[in-house]
Amino acid sequence: MNPATLVYLSQDRAFADYVKEGLEYHNIELSQAQQFIDVLIDGTVALVFVDGAHDLWRGQILAAKNNAATRRIPICFASDERDRRAEAVTCGADLALSWSELESRIDQIINDHARIPDPAVLNQLACECRQPLPELALAGLHDFNRGEFYRQHDLFEAQWVKTAGPVRDLYRGILQVGVAYYQIEGDNYRGALKMLQRSVQWLRPLPDSCQGIDVKQLRRDSTAVRAELQRLGPERLGELDRRLLKKLKWTPT
Repeated sequence: MNPATLVYLSQDRAFADYVKEGLEYHNIELSQAQQFIDVLIDGTVALVFVDGAHDLWRGQILAAKNNAATRRIPICFASDERDRRAEAVTCGADLALSWSELESRIDQIINDHARIPDPAVLNQLACECRQPLPELALAGLHDFNRGEFYRQHDLFEAQWVKTAGPVRDLYRGILQVGVAYYQIEGDNYRGALKMLQRSVQWLRPLPDSCQGIDVKQLRRDSTAVRAELQRLGPERLGELDRRLLKKLKWTPT
């Protein structure tokens, strides 16, 4: 699993230098605003800082909070303008602070709000991933690999509902990829893209192999499909090579 990252949206390099004091995990600086949502989806993002001086701060906060794949990521907005801070909260920012408040509270903000994976949960996940694939999930896998993408959803969802531990995210991630493939076959561009984006948050924390399923390959395959979808756009969805919709790789444990 990749280390948790801090993302900051700013047109001022000094902002990056300003907020990364005291951080112990990897930071990503965005020089282009259009990278924002893709980085939030594909990175292991713990916390986002948004500079109120950025030209596109409103649209990017709204986009992040209105996207099911990114809305849980906390956003801290910084500006010395009171009205702008109030507007940022209305747009969905979790925190809106002046620069002096940010400077004095940076460590507390990170400790209280950053989404850092719990080591105990990760250990439990590793143990559960060493167990055999349950019967319902195995049936869902076979349906997925037969191209029965609608049927696989019900089976993986049933397994997700009856599973209490963190390995349940394996079933949720797979079923969402399968639903995306179903949407592609039905020429529903927006539905397919939404499901592929949402699946990332569940598949990313998993080990490369979980209950015999090659999660690393699934992440690679679904990312390739999403990239091709975005390249083609909704008008050219019919050109997507259906051979990209690959089967799940599974080795019995």
